[in-house]
Amino acid sequence: MKRRTIVAWAAAIFLFVVLMIVTPAIPQSQEYHDFADKREYFGIPNTLNVVSNFPFLIVGLIGLILCFHGNYFKLSLQGEIWAWACFFVGVAAVAFGSSYYHLKPNDARLVWDRLPMTIAFTSIMALFVIERVDEKAGTISIVPLVLVGIVSILYWRFFDDLRPYAIIQFVPCIAIPVMAIILPPMYTHSLYWLWAAGFYLLAKIEEAADKVIYEWTHHIVSGHTLKHLCAAMVPVFLTLMLAKRRIEPERQSLFEIWRISWRRMKAGRYEVESLSCDYTDVKTTEPQ
Repeated sequence: MKRRTIVAWAAAIFLFVVLMIVTPAIPQSQEYHDFADKREYFGIPNTLNVVSNFPFLIVGLIGLILCFHGNYFKLSLQGEIWAWACFFVGVAAVAFGSSYYHLKPNDARLVWDRLPMTIAFTSIMALFVIERVDEKAGTISIVPLVLVGIVSILYWRFFDDLRPYAIIQFVPCIAIPVMAIILPPMYTHSLYWLWAAGFYLLAKIEEAADKVIYEWTHHIVSGHTLKHLCAAMVPVFLTLMLAKRRIEPERQSLFEIWRISWRRMKAGRYEVESLSCDYTDVKTTEPQ
């Protein structure tokens, strides 16, 4: 298994190098810092974009406490405990980093916004390897993945190139839903992964439509504020999943479960359509 881990890392590094060679640099657009809602309340600049980060702190602290308090989540592997702890630390830190950035948006402060998010992303990738591929390989990958995420932020800051950070952010968005559907889970309630992915996708759409949503709502709320609230639903769903899930005895992937359900539905429909009725002749008498 150690050899497989080395091969996987070597392949990932090779693909990354090729991608960096064949694609142009992506500089940070300064228009990114121009958010729609700049209103100030109670002396707090960009108030709604700042305070909408508060749910991250609540969910992150709750998740972190439950990871270690009497093993409430019933985590059976040591690697899981540390990976989930890294995830919830990253989630809680988003509240501070993102709030700090939105008080005065610029590149220097954006580092502290993206850093905790990257820690959360990379921790999730390690968790999927632990749960669905190999426990030892996933546990070993926690520190390297987190470090790769941190390096991607530093690379962007010093070289004004977002390519490594874009890979770290968007690869999990594709890989996690695919792995959640295809790979057999260790635990029940895998559907929560897809709910979390759906809310994250919605958050990215709201982020892109920041000004449009602000206009649609007649300047009540901006897309970026809604983005924070939807993104905070990701750790909420994952926390609920951890609280509810149990060891999966059969370990069937969601794809296999859906395929079996589809076959049963088709079989049931066929049986209904093939039902036949027998009719008996009824003797009638003609009126005299």
